[in-house]
Amino acid sequence: MKKIKDNLFSQLFDKKDHPQEHTLPDTIKDELINEFSSGTEYTLQFLKWLVLASLAGVVCGLLGTFFYISIEEVTLIRLSHPYITLFLPLSGLIIVFIYKKLGVSHDRGTNLVLDSIHSHEQIPDVMAPLIYMGTVLTHLFGGSSGREGAALQMGGCIGVFLGKKLKMDEKDINILTMCGMSAVFTAMFGTPITATVFSMEVISVGMFQYSAFVPCIIASTISFGISGFFGVGRETFTIIKMPELSVVNGCRVIVLSIACGLIAILFCKCIHAAHKIYSRLFDNKYLRIFIGGTIVSAFIFIEGSQYYSGSGFNIVRDAFNGHTGIETFIVKLLLTALTLGAGFKGGEIVPALCIGASFGSTIAPFLGLEPAFGAGIGLVCLFCGVVNCPIAAILLAMELFGQHHLIPFAIASGVSYVFSGCFGLYDSQKILYSKLHAQYINTHSH
Repeated sequence: MKKIKDNLFSQLFDKKDHPQEHTLPDTIKDELINEFSSGTEYTLQFLKWLVLASLAGVVCGLLGTFFYISIEEVTLIRLSHPYITLFLPLSGLIIVFIYKKLGVSHDRGTNLVLDSIHSHEQIPDVMAPLIYMGTVLTHLFGGSSGREGAALQMGGCIGVFLGKKLKMDEKDINILTMCGMSAVFTAMFGTPITATVFSMEVISVGMFQYSAFVPCIIASTISFGISGFFGVGRETFTIIKMPELSVVNGCRVIVLSIACGLIAILFCKCIHAAHKIYSRLFDNKYLRIFIGGTIVSAFIFIEGSQYYSGSGFNIVRDAFNGHTGIETFIVKLLLTALTLGAGFKGGEIVPALCIGASFGSTIAPFLGLEPAFGAGIGLVCLFCGVVNCPIAAILLAMELFGQHHLIPFAIASGVSYVFSGCFGLYDSQKILYSKLHAQYINTHSH
C-alpha cells in the first residue's frame, strides 16, 4: 500500500515528469503521504462501523421491539386475569430450573456485561434468550421489575455474539457490545441519544470511550427507526407549569435533588441487601425464589389492585398528575428489592424512575414546587443517582420533557450525582475519578 502511494506521489511531483518544476521536498512529500494514509484509515474505519453498527441496530432493534411488545402483551394478560399473580412462586421455580438446565447457575445480570468489557469475561450465548424468558415470566405473573436493565443485558449479549461470529478482536467486540446495549435500550424506551451516551458513560464513570460514539449512535438511530416502524411508542411527559429561573427556585431544586440522591443510595442498598439476605437465609435457589415469590404474590393479592406490579410506568404517570403519596415510592422500592433479590428477572432502572417520580411529586409541594415538576426532577435524579451517569440523565430529561427549561434538570442531575456518592446498582461499574476532587480513584460502585 505504501509503495503504491509513493508511486502516486512520485508521478505527481517527480522532476522527470515535470521537468520545468522544482522537485517537492521529501519531508513535505512524506507529510502528504501520511495525511493521505490517515484519511484513508479514518474512512475505512468509518465504513467498517457504519456496516457493523447498522447490523447491530437492525438485529437489536428487531429484538428490542419484540421484547417490548412481549412485555406489553403479558402485562395486559395479567391485568385481565388478576389471579395469575398467585402463580408467581411457581414461575420462579421455572426460571431457576431453565437457567440451571442451560448451565447458567450464577446469573450476575448487567454486571456480567460490564465485566465482559472491563476484563473480557465470557458471556454465554444462551444469556439473551434466558434474560428474555425470565423477564417475560416475571412480568406475566406480577413481579416488580423493570425492562431496561434486561434490555441492556440482552443488547450486550447480542453485541458479544455478533462480535464472536465475525471474529472481531476484543476491543471491537467491546464497542459492538455497547452498540447492542444502546440499540435495545432505544427500542424499549425510545430515547436514542440517552441510550448512546448511557452505554458509554455507565462503563467507567469519569471517562468516555469516544471511539464508541459513532457506532452507538448509528445503532441507536436504526433501532429507533425500527421500533417506530412497528408502532412501539416513545415515552414522553409534559410538565405544563415550569417554575421561573430564580435563586429561590434554584435552591428548592437543589434541596429536592439532595433528597433524591439520598433516596438513590437507599434504593441501591435495598437492592443489594435483599439479595444478600435471601442468600444468607435460603442457600437453595429454588427455595429462595419460591419464598420471595410467595411474599410478593401475597402482598399483591392482599393489596388487590396490582398497582405495584410490573415496571411501574403507571405510577410514573400518576406522579406527573400529582396522584401519588409517600407510601407509593416506599412500597415500590421494597417490592422491587424483594422481587429481584429473590432471583426474578428484569431490571432496576424503570422502578428507579418510578420511585424517583413518586418521591419528587410527593415532596415538591412542601418546597413550593408543582408536583409534575417535582416528578420530573425526581425521575431524572434517581436515574442519575443509581447509575452514576449525569450526562445521560440530562439527555434523558431533554428527550422525555423537551429541550426547553433544561437548566433545572442539569442542576438536579449534577447535585444528585454528587450526593449519591460511590453507590450504584452495578457492582462491576468502575468509578475512575472522584466526584469531589480531580483525583483518579479507580474503585467500584457499591
